[in-house]
Amino acid sequence: MKKPVAQEHTAGCAVACVAFILNISYQKALLLFTNGKYHVGVRGFYAREVVAALDRYGKRYSYHYINKRNLRRIYEEGSIVFIGRSKKYPLGHYLCRRGSSWMNPWYNFPKIKHAKAQFQKRLPGKPIYVIKPIF
Repeated sequence: MKKPVAQEHTAGCAVACVAFILNISYQKALLLFTNGKYHVGVRGFYAREVVAALDRYGKRYSYHYINKRNLRRIYEEGSIVFIGRSKKYPLGHYLCRRGSSWMNPWYNFPKIKHAKAQFQKRLPGKPIYVIKPIF
């Protein structure tokens, strides 16, 4: 069983999710993102950038806006979900699906210096995008 991966930057949840999916370190995952060191501290990453980072490692993924017809896609093993902006996560937040739970790379928000990752049963917000594996 993989351990959860904590994000190391304010806008690093996508990097932590990629690291978790690929079973690599956060720092190695950061190198897969174009302009990663810049975006991780400023705005985070768009779904297409997450797909591109996974592709650089040889994993095929696609992203989709979530609507009523495809909502069930978020529960597929290995999917990454982006939840919308909220009071708890002002920039939005990425989480990964593993089994029947979600890997949250910043469970104890807003303490980034000691960010903790852990599995949880429910999403902490409304899912907006799903990034899912292509088999």
